Amino acid sequence: MAEEPSTQEDRQTVRIKMKVGNIEFEIECREDQIQRIVEKVLSTVTEHAKKAPVSGEPTYPTGRAETCRGILERLWREGFFAEPRSLSDVHEEMTRIGYHYDRTAVAHVLLDLVRDGILTREGKPRRYVYVQKRPPTT
Repeated sequence: MAEEPSTQEDRQTVRIKMKVGNIEFEIECREDQIQRIVEKVLSTVTEHAKKAPVSGEPTYPTGRAETCRGILERLWREGFFAEPRSLSDVHEEMTRIGYHYDRTAVAHVLLDLVRDGILTREGKPRRYVYVQKRPPTT
């Protein structure tokens, strides 16, 4: 006994909402078309994701997060402290290169670098400038 194909009115319409990464889409189709259409949409989304990086989403370094001290030592090795720098100068440079540490944390690390003999500070309290005491060894 062969089953007669049902008419289009007999088939139920299905609505599916999906989100893949930052792409959202909605599919509305007949029940018998779901698998074919979802596979087609997913393959298109996958191809699109391979070609273009997702914009608007922040990218994070894959390595270990750098400490405040590590960043300041890197700035010192790169010659940033070859001329006198205020706390504001140092904090702004760290922000510019993508590291957002609290000013007090930066101030504490600067003081530690002074105590370790890497930097020296000159001036009056709340107006100190920091300069390399010794150049980095290469």
